[in-house]
Amino acid sequence: MSNGTNTISVHDPEGYRTLRTIGVTMDGNPVANLNELEWIKGEIWANVWQSEKILRIDPSTGRVTGVVDMSGLLPASQRTATTDVLNGIAWDPTNDHLYVTGKNWPSVFRIEIR
Repeated sequence: MSNGTNTISVHDPEGYRTLRTIGVTMDGNPVANLNELEWIKGEIWANVWQSEKILRIDPSTGRVTGVVDMSGLLPASQRTATTDVLNGIAWDPTNDHLYVTGKNWPSVFRIEIR
């Protein structure tokens, strides 16, 4: 669970008590505005709110191991006055697909990470 800071909390799914917290850092500095978390192949992926970046986070250390830059994914021609930020990440483990979207975006994109 994220609370908009650099701290991710891991909860017991039955009693919902906090089991531990993870302080997320990149190059030794805390990364704030974590939003929309997804567990993908043993990593935590998190959108950075108000940006078009998704972070890949090592859950044991909290260190950012990679940055996926989604800049330009939604073409300018599809942006309107109500189009907002990237904030949707969904993982389909059965088909090994990653889907992303944003608030009021007209599309959901299936992306491939190389």
